Amino acid sequence: MYSGLLMILLPLIAGYLIPLHRRQQLQLINRLLSLMIYVILFFMGISLAFIADISSNLLLILQYTAVFSLCILGANLLLLALLERHMQWHNTHKQENLPSRLHMALEPLKLCGMVLSGFLLGLTQWQWLPFASKGSEYALIILLLLVGIQLRSSGMTLRQILLNRRGTIVAGVVTLASLAGGALAAQLMKLPLKVGLAMASGFGWYSLSGILITDAYGPVLGSVAFFNDLARELVAIMLIPTLVRHSSCSALGLCGATSMDITLPMLRRSGGLEMVPPAIVHGFLLSLLAPVLIVLFS
Repeated sequence: MYSGLLMILLPLIAGYLIPLHRRQQLQLINRLLSLMIYVILFFMGISLAFIADISSNLLLILQYTAVFSLCILGANLLLLALLERHMQWHNTHKQENLPSRLHMALEPLKLCGMVLSGFLLGLTQWQWLPFASKGSEYALIILLLLVGIQLRSSGMTLRQILLNRRGTIVAGVVTLASLAGGALAAQLMKLPLKVGLAMASGFGWYSLSGILITDAYGPVLGSVAFFNDLARELVAIMLIPTLVRHSSCSALGLCGATSMDITLPMLRRSGGLEMVPPAIVHGFLLSLLAPVLIVLFS
């Protein structure tokens, strides 16, 4: 466990200690981060192809993904709705013209295409392909280093995080709700509790959860983790404009770790500028928690 934690924390900390301020440098980091996500998912698809009796396992992946997604999203929406009742967040912002939700959903679908491409290549059983799992570990270390740099460049200080009460509280509720949903899904699917908790700790960060769960529990559950977190992002993209009108806490919490990057533009346009600070804090905290919790539970 401790070696796994070090593998996660050292690159994150090392990246966080690298101060980059120039716009060109930050753009390069963002491009490299996107590239590493594609590489990791490609390797994950290759690993999936080497599972014995793959046809029956694909059905199992579908069943696990459906149960985990329903339980985790359901628990999140329930607790976030209760939070909204006790900490009302009145949003009077008039929604701007939103980016096409279909266009925003295309990026996650491209990532599915990378997994499929790796899977199809893996079916060739080329002799060098079994080394893909090792390559994915190195790619993950580079990814975490880049994430650390990106977190530093967000400009968030510890004081700003602690002072943003709303973002911190929503992140705490999302963490508890996700873990409760993961525990319920594990019970329903007759899986060990720690597996359910690990699966629930991705908070929408599909590239990270997919590879970490694959390393810990194999490509079947790793694929479930990927599709479960991918489903969270897709559902958030579709529901944000509607949820903001009735429950801003739910709109923010459903985004998980993506609220500081991918879903942030939609949150801003739907809920106004007041949504931005809590969204960044919320995403920042969950991005820090995700790798640590996944390793602890696996």
